[in-house]
Amino acid sequence: MESPAPPLIRLRDLTKVYEEGARAVFRGLNVQVAAGECVVLLGRSGSGKSTLLNLIGGIDLPTDGEVLVRVDGREVNLARLSERERTLFRRARIGFIFQFYNLIPTLTVAENVRLPLELNGHAAQAERAEELLAAVGLADRGASFPDRLSGGEQQRVAIARALVHDPALLLADEPTGNLDIETGRTVLGLLDRLVRQRGKTLVMVTHSPEVIGVADRVLTMRDGRLVERERTADHAAAGAAP
Repeated sequence: MESPAPPLIRLRDLTKVYEEGARAVFRGLNVQVAAGECVVLLGRSGSGKSTLLNLIGGIDLPTDGEVLVRVDGREVNLARLSERERTLFRRARIGFIFQFYNLIPTLTVAENVRLPLELNGHAAQAERAEELLAAVGLADRGASFPDRLSGGEQQRVAIARALVHDPALLLADEPTGNLDIETGRTVLGLLDRLVRQRGKTLVMVTHSPEVIGVADRVLTMRDGRLVERERTADHAAAGAAP
């Protein structure tokens, strides 16, 4: 029998304490995420799920513990990298999708999508931006500016931008939170399809129950702990939702 592949992400004894009042968001978290998994993080506002996503992405540093991401057969501990090293790691290895799109208004749609390639010194691969824009259904909008697009279209551009530099890991923070229900479902379905087609790993923070349906695993942040939810119960709840 083949041994299981090592996880893409390992969080070991992770603790985050904010100095103001020494409030602990969580202490001693341990979790693994396999390559190719779609993991959804649920939790109330202020429960720490976005903080956890920022730690996985190297945007923030833990108070204690390790954030290990497997790259080219070795584990990189983001908690031990300098700020510049973390920036370069994010740029090359992680794609981000935000609730409010975070597109640069002075750049065209195509320029926004190409930006990660240029930051990584891969400007010659500009055809990848065209391919991704076609994949999200916006092949004819490359010359438009973001303010000429609807919210759903802007989020599709953000998905294309997150994938263009071929990262192994995508992190999404409330990607449907600024969209109406129907548009959110469409964008979520597109994200799920593209991530699975390309074999990416997705960790997604949300408070929206409909997102549960695309998850391989659902983790709920509760009282500073991560609790894994039963998938059968989740599907039943999603099916009963209006």
